[in-house]
Amino acid sequence: MSWFDDLFGRNPADKASAYTGQIPGAVAPYLNPFFDAGKGALPSLQEQYKQLLADPGGFMNKLAGSYKESPGLQNNIRQAMQAGGHAAAAGGMAGSPMHEQQNMDAATDISSKDYNQYMQNMLGLYGQGLSGQQGMAGMGMQAGQSMADMISQALNQQGAYAYQGQAGRNQNRSSIFNNLLGAFGGLGGLF
Repeated sequence: MSWFDDLFGRNPADKASAYTGQIPGAVAPYLNPFFDAGKGALPSLQEQYKQLLADPGGFMNKLAGSYKESPGLQNNIRQAMQAGGHAAAAGGMAGSPMHEQQNMDAATDISSKDYNQYMQNMLGLYGQGLSGQQGMAGMGMQAGQSMADMISQALNQQGAYAYQGQAGRNQNRSSIFNNLLGAFGGLGGLF
């Protein structure tokens, strides 16, 4: 590089900045899918929490509204009635009010267990869905933070390069001007 290029040429830091400026675009394809997934999961997650906080009973009623008895429920009730009937017949109580009460209690207990098992299963599945959405939102946040950190680092590096390059150019210009002035002064002394 000649003294003319030092005086009027490009900042050498521009070459370095051209490379550091590529960092955000180079890492984006790896982070964007996670960022986009998190960004997409967040509205749904927020809506679910909003509904849960606003009306927990309504949420439970919605789950309960889709209850269907399990395939084995009627068989379990039938078996309990038969066993109760055999025990009542053996004790001479078949058909008595006490026997009927025992049958109703047994049927209610079996039905209640079936319903409670259904609700536990539904709440478990719902919890897994919420956890999955939370995980996706978390991945999105981490990917966004990683991208922000990389962009920030690249911009900081570009700023440092620009400062160092400009400082070097200013120093070169001063040296060149001082040398030129010294040369002109020496020429003036000759005349």
